[in-house]
Amino acid sequence: MDAPDIALLEAVAALSTAPLAGIAQRLREATLPYLGCSALVIFTEDCTGRPQKKAGDESIISRVSIAELDHIRTSLAGESGTGDAWQGEAVLGGAVRPVLALSSPSSALLVLADPQHPADTADPAAREAAGRMLRYFWAMASERIREKVADAPPSYLIESRAASAERVRVTAELVDHHSTTLETLLAALRSPALSADAARRSATDVAAKALVGLRTLNDRTTDLVEEPVATAFQRLREDLKPLMNFSGIDVQFIEPPVNGRALPGEVAHAARAIVRGLVLAMVDQQGVRRIRTQWDCDGENLLVNVRDDGPGELSTDAPNLARLAQRVEALNGSMSVDVMPGWGADVAISLPLDPPARTLPDVTDWKLGERELEVLQLLAAGQRNRAIAAKLHISENTVKFHLRNIYRKVGASSRTEAIAMAHSNGLR
Repeated sequence: MDAPDIALLEAVAALSTAPLAGIAQRLREATLPYLGCSALVIFTEDCTGRPQKKAGDESIISRVSIAELDHIRTSLAGESGTGDAWQGEAVLGGAVRPVLALSSPSSALLVLADPQHPADTADPAAREAAGRMLRYFWAMASERIREKVADAPPSYLIESRAASAERVRVTAELVDHHSTTLETLLAALRSPALSADAARRSATDVAAKALVGLRTLNDRTTDLVEEPVATAFQRLREDLKPLMNFSGIDVQFIEPPVNGRALPGEVAHAARAIVRGLVLAMVDQQGVRRIRTQWDCDGENLLVNVRDDGPGELSTDAPNLARLAQRVEALNGSMSVDVMPGWGADVAISLPLDPPARTLPDVTDWKLGERELEVLQLLAAGQRNRAIAAKLHISENTVKFHLRNIYRKVGASSRTEAIAMAHSNGLR
């Protein structure tokens, strides 16, 4: 076997076994012989914990924003005849640069910055062959991502929920901060006391557009971590279509209320995966003719019910049901299985829509101010003064001022002692 053939097989093997965290790097390595790039970005909305997967030039990938990727996706959909590829100039990583964008059947987006064919692909036929290899590797990577997300372990769901909550919190802070700044600017520029009419009109237009863009970004981020319950249920129906078409089993769907509360992304994803797993487990029984699945929402929980008309042989000790129970437990939900011999099985699941309330440590005796408590929490988490200052948007001198007060109030004589006392009182 020739060396190029071996290299190709090695690239295929590496990509087909890539973990989510490393799939962008594996894809970039596989495609480099056919199309070079300075940076590679994968954007997958289904993967709520890691919607962006990136490799390449750190100065680019560290600055890529969802708004930039959205704009590229719009270009791909609007300017390509097929809607699956687009090449041109776009803002990526804060600068205008040549990009190549590809879509996938799972709606994932691939963006290559500064795409460059190797010198030996100057021939049009060679370029076409290189393009086919790029699409082949991208199809493999996007399918790998879809499979990994569909089979995500409980630990991923917990991480996903934490990442989603943090993304919402950070975005909300940015929106509040910049909205206040821009609204103040608008009020000043619209004031009749100001005389530079032309400048005022121009500045007002700029500020108004910035507000619209900022709010759009906030809405977009919310869309990433929430999904309307009716939309999530419709995606479940699409997932189960092949089973309905080829198994001969009547899969019935009782739809949730259209105006039900939107589901957090990780809850919607987990619910679909759990129902798919239950349906497959039920199909494995002999004599099953009908399966009914129902979703409802009581405002605080997603309520899932799956019932079959089989022989009632579904075993709660089976490994497949144990794995599903772990998924439910990862989201602090509950699952009950009622097996009726000769009549079938009835599985009821409740998934909370909100993460459990965090129990705050009792440090009231220290009489710390709100800012002092924030500083102590970051100190207990191992942050240095500079990082604490950056996190709280204050100066290092202000951090030192708060630390002196904290040491005095908690009775600590050193930084190490303050950290130990914080840990012993539940601050981490």
